Amino acid sequence: MHIDTETYQRVLGDELRTLRKQRGWTRKQLNSRLQSDISLQTLATYELGTRQCSVVRLVEICVALGVPAHQVLARVHERVFGDAPSGHLTVDLSAVVADSRPELAPLRRWARGRLAQLPPHRSTDVHLDLSALEHMAQLCQLSTVELIRTLRELDNRPR
Repeated sequence: MHIDTETYQRVLGDELRTLRKQRGWTRKQLNSRLQSDISLQTLATYELGTRQCSVVRLVEICVALGVPAHQVLARVHERVFGDAPSGHLTVDLSAVVADSRPELAPLRRWARGRLAQLPPHRSTDVHLDLSALEHMAQLCQLSTVELIRTLRELDNRPR
């Protein structure tokens, strides 16, 4: 897998800017909530994706925004590497039903119900957005990142 670092930085910055704006904050207001002292220009370059953000700095910004860093990174990863619509993960319901891992039991019940509702000859693929994945992860008592990883593994298994 090739990582386009410029694209990844730009998408990460876009996610951080979106979260800040959702709270109605200016960069100055976010900066005042940070634990360390950084310039507004540095914060702007993170949001624009023109400067790399260290992991510790990313976690600090996410804490100030009230969002776990792993959720932000999961969104970025999906946007950069996902083949589903932006911010979505494609999941094969049949693969979920066929899997026997105990932690996926709530997801298996949901997938069985969805499959029963599908008309004949319809694709068993569904697109799940991040909020659906976060909810399903809670039901399965997994982190969102762990659930996404598990669902991707299911997609790569021979059927």
